[in-house]
Amino acid sequence: MAIPTRTLNDGFEIPALGFGTYPMKGDECVAGVRSALDKGYRLIDSAVNYGNEVEVGQGIRDFMSATGTARDEITVQTKLPGRHHDTDAAVNSIEESFDKLQLGTIDVVLIHWPNPITGKYRDAWQGLIEARQRGYVRSIGVSNFTAQHLADVIADTDITPAINQIELHPYFNQEAMRTVHAERGILTQSWSPLGKRQAPYGEAAVVSAAEAHGVTPAQVILRWQVQLGSVPLPKSATPSRQVDNLDVFGFELTPEEMTAISALTKADGRLFGGDPNTHEEM
Repeated sequence: MAIPTRTLNDGFEIPALGFGTYPMKGDECVAGVRSALDKGYRLIDSAVNYGNEVEVGQGIRDFMSATGTARDEITVQTKLPGRHHDTDAAVNSIEESFDKLQLGTIDVVLIHWPNPITGKYRDAWQGLIEARQRGYVRSIGVSNFTAQHLADVIADTDITPAINQIELHPYFNQEAMRTVHAERGILTQSWSPLGKRQAPYGEAAVVSAAEAHGVTPAQVILRWQVQLGSVPLPKSATPSRQVDNLDVFGFELTPEEMTAISALTKADGRLFGGDPNTHEEM
């Protein structure tokens, strides 16, 4: 099925829905990525800390070899870990990801977490810029950055991240950050877009929308994400769910349904308390 695309602030395009690979590893990851691509996904999300870049690259290469699909039809992205936030270390880390993926230029690299206690995210951003200049990566962005973190790196370099990947689901709708992104021209990506084990499949707002459109609650939530303007990154190793998660472009939620789902948000809706102002991930 055809997936719409979103244009980044650097002029490049990425699919409007992607495939998350955490926590898949080994043969499960290779098979999961290959299956997702077979089903129509064209955006694959990885990270150094997922420990699966080799397998992600293998799954993509296997698919391209079997189908003749061109490399430029697939977007692969990975993330820089906190332990590599020094500028030179960031460049070296991205070079290592380049070597592990074996796909040529990486389409997108994000800083995984700002790690503000360590306080080197500004140096890491300089590293991403340098890695882009060297041709290791095409588009650069961040993940889990607050409005202040974004302001800091933009003030330092006058270069705005193309993407900020954040926790976003109905119980934590990130309205304030989405407004910041819109003002700065930054694309929002959503990790854990369904809410994982706390997925609100039984909420009346979700159930009624699913019944009205003849779709599943998960499809309703992913469609809500798309209509918010976010790019969700659901993960499933189950082929049938991969198909369902991708099949959200044939219906549209009403404004009332969108409002009702957004109203499910909670002040303490984070899945594990991962506040970017305090959380550190090395």
